[in-house]
Amino acid sequence: MAKIDTPRPIRGTQDMLGETAARFAKVVETFERVRRLYGFQRIEMPVFEATAVFARSLGETTDVVSKEMYTFEDRGGDSLTLRPEFTAGIARAYLTEGWQHYAPLKVATHGPLFRYERPQKGRFRQFHQLDAEVIGAAEPAADVELLAFADQLLNELGIADGVTLQLNTLGDSATRDAWRQALVAHFEGARDALSEESVERLAKNPLRILDSKDPRDRSIADVAPSIDDHMSSEAGAFFEAVTRGLDAAGVAWTRNARLVRGLDYYRHTAFEFVTDRLGAQSTVLGGGRYDGLIETLGGQHTPAVGWAAGIERLGMLIEEPVSMVELIAVVPDKPAYEAEAAEMAMRLRKSGIAVQAAYRGNAKRHVELAKKAGATHLMFIREDGVSLSKAHADFRQKVETAIGRPLIVGMTT
Repeated sequence: MAKIDTPRPIRGTQDMLGETAARFAKVVETFERVRRLYGFQRIEMPVFEATAVFARSLGETTDVVSKEMYTFEDRGGDSLTLRPEFTAGIARAYLTEGWQHYAPLKVATHGPLFRYERPQKGRFRQFHQLDAEVIGAAEPAADVELLAFADQLLNELGIADGVTLQLNTLGDSATRDAWRQALVAHFEGARDALSEESVERLAKNPLRILDSKDPRDRSIADVAPSIDDHMSSEAGAFFEAVTRGLDAAGVAWTRNARLVRGLDYYRHTAFEFVTDRLGAQSTVLGGGRYDGLIETLGGQHTPAVGWAAGIERLGMLIEEPVSMVELIAVVPDKPAYEAEAAEMAMRLRKSGIAVQAAYRGNAKRHVELAKKAGATHLMFIREDGVSLSKAHADFRQKVETAIGRPLIVGMTT
């Protein structure tokens, strides 16, 4: 019989088991717990949308739309795209599902996204993100709450040390337009010295030149006009309200006047939580206010602010191994006690205690498999009763309550 070659996994995808899966789960579980503390509703979104949803919201000229999207034609001839980010789909749902009636709407979700880009540390072609959005709130307090949510998430994951919140303002429409004109004039004067990519950006997204990593651009970008020179009093007051709110909430921040968003619908607050622990890709969570986005999809002017964070990247920052929950392996000493062991396992699970069970083998084999699976305690069903390996008093009492009988005192071997 001819040997069949097993297909290799697609580049930029990953299979998760053990520690990697445990880190992933810890990030998601912590996110779910914290988002409930802040009153964000959980939503689920389609994995694919009409291509126009992303082309309109992200801009036809962006790298995501022109180079990175997984776009295909379905059998009906419609152009569909696997979602490269969450916000555009949420904005579409806000309009088509009548969610305007719930404004201000606070929602959160997580799941897989897809971009055809070069895989690198913590970045995949199928990757996963957390996402939180406040839609229909123009007040600075919405920005503050979202940033406090993000800050608490990082703290509860135990990864806040070495992560810095960088904050900037993009101003209101008048501020942004005046600043953009000043930037264009500045970069046009140095066009011949700019990189080819920045010359292209000059016509499309001149703000993006400010965060160029090309050495040819840095000396020019570093002396570019500051947004503060063109800030309207209203925009300045908004940013001051955000920073004052963060200070009151105990959220540390630092100003990064070069932090930008290239698309025109971004306004006011822009932010990134950055670290030096993940190589060149330093951002672990980022977002901003996008008051003009929903208009690009045909809606009324709707203020909104949100952020997203890569689950894989957050998981990589967790320094300590993810601790397992207390997990009991129920081991029948002899085949005659298998039914009783199954009954004990069911009682424990109904009481909220995790149980690992083996399907075959003698007691010795059950123990080997239990340790391999990460069991923290061994419970033996024996002729003289039920015994449990060493456990703290509260946990022992919980087990005794679950099974309805006292345990044999002493270590189980």
